Amino acid sequence: MFPNESAPNLLQGLNPEQLSAVTWPPQSALVLAGAGSGKTRVLTTRIAWLLQSGQASVHSIMAVTFTNKAAKEMQTRLGAMIPVNVRAMWLGTFHGLCHRFLRLHHRDAGLPSSFQILDSGDQLSLIKRLLKSLNIAEEIIAPRSLQGFINAQKESGLRASVLSAPDPHTRRMIECYAEYDKICQREGVVDFAELMLRSYEMLQSNEILRQHYQNRFNHILVDEFQDTNKLQYAWLKLIAGNHAAVFAVGDDDQSIYRFRGANVGNMTALMEEFHIDAPVKLEQNYRSVGNILAAANAVIENNDERLGKNLRTDAEAGDKIRYYSAFTDLEEAQFIVDETKALEREGWDLDEIAVLYRSNAQSRVIEQSLFRSGIPYKIYGGLRFYERAEIKDALAYLRLAVNPDDDNALLRVINFPPRGIGARTIENLQTASNEQGITLWQAACNAGAKATKIAAFVRLIEALRNQVGQMPLSEIIVGILKDSGLTEHYRTPKGDNQDRLDNLDELVNAAIEFKPEDSNFET
Repeated sequence: MFPNESAPNLLQGLNPEQLSAVTWPPQSALVLAGAGSGKTRVLTTRIAWLLQSGQASVHSIMAVTFTNKAAKEMQTRLGAMIPVNVRAMWLGTFHGLCHRFLRLHHRDAGLPSSFQILDSGDQLSLIKRLLKSLNIAEEIIAPRSLQGFINAQKESGLRASVLSAPDPHTRRMIECYAEYDKICQREGVVDFAELMLRSYEMLQSNEILRQHYQNRFNHILVDEFQDTNKLQYAWLKLIAGNHAAVFAVGDDDQSIYRFRGANVGNMTALMEEFHIDAPVKLEQNYRSVGNILAAANAVIENNDERLGKNLRTDAEAGDKIRYYSAFTDLEEAQFIVDETKALEREGWDLDEIAVLYRSNAQSRVIEQSLFRSGIPYKIYGGLRFYERAEIKDALAYLRLAVNPDDDNALLRVINFPPRGIGARTIENLQTASNEQGITLWQAACNAGAKATKIAAFVRLIEALRNQVGQMPLSEIIVGILKDSGLTEHYRTPKGDNQDRLDNLDELVNAAIEFKPEDSNFET
């Protein structure tokens, strides 16, 4: 135990709710931490308190964070709070801890000591190789669709052997999943989802290993608990056993990863299965003024599925919230422009004004209105609308429809979405183009007589060319998205590409609104 005089410094500055959570008895707890309520401080101080009070050692604590950044921040804070080497602690993300577990027990896991982890790109390459070896065309099973299917099953804790197929296509996907696992095992590689699933399977089947870790960890602390999925929660229960105290911190009002399998219902399950009578609530907000919190509370209280909390603040009420409901997105964008100009006239700098939007696709109309009004802007955490990859892909097809001799546009989409035109074939086209002094399009037309896949691409572009001047721009773009396969390419089982699909829909809207003077708009 550390000297007693260190305790006041450790707990100094905590409000009563935070103090209650930090000094909670050595038993399981669910801490409902509202936005801006100091949850990271509570979680970190809880660990320091357990160590300072002698209730745990660095070897008997496991701390799970949602991101590597959060893990590093927690490690840094702990190092500044207590005089111990926190690097010995099991502190990291779910996947990071499972990686550590598999390295230690690679023989039990059936893996070589030097097993490699596939990132998303490596996994996709392996899947493409798999489909080619099985003679399955990408038109039948898209590599990204299979990748999403495999990851979704693993994150649900399901192997191919336990899946049932309601239709021939799903049966083929399951067969590919089984073959994919065989290849990974043979080559000694694992994907990210496999780290979690294999660790869980080992703990479930190996009683000696399971008891070892259940005896070792008497305190398990979890950050962002609302974003845990079914498999992660099952893994936590195996590690905890019947004796460890699980201290879970989360906010059921901020569960945003349901598309990845996050299950906010894990909070209710935790309370039932770990015998927690009531959650500890952190309701003191240090981030926002009173009017902001009042509005937030009024909105979120309409969610009947939440466990319930009411944020409050000692800060001033602040300016009142103004609400404007526009009939169209164009009116909404004009309102933003007018408000920005009014604030600028009042002396506010433009870099003190922020515009938040719900989805990336909404930025197009706002950007265009700001540009036309001569208001400079910068997109944070993303790209400008016309710089996004899916938009540039669609526009490359449109450029080819107007000018097929545009080599840059052709190189961008000749094999995107993938249509079986490999790098060697493209190199041959470039060689022919250089040697004969012709464009890549002309080289493709010449090669199309012998290469069926290039011929199909040529026919696609020719069909688009025939539509120019005969159909409205918006209808041409709709045809491009469908006939090129761009829309279908981004329809994956997990829905990770919904933003891209929304952006493509917004491109169609831009074409509908297009007027000749818009040609001056820089993209």
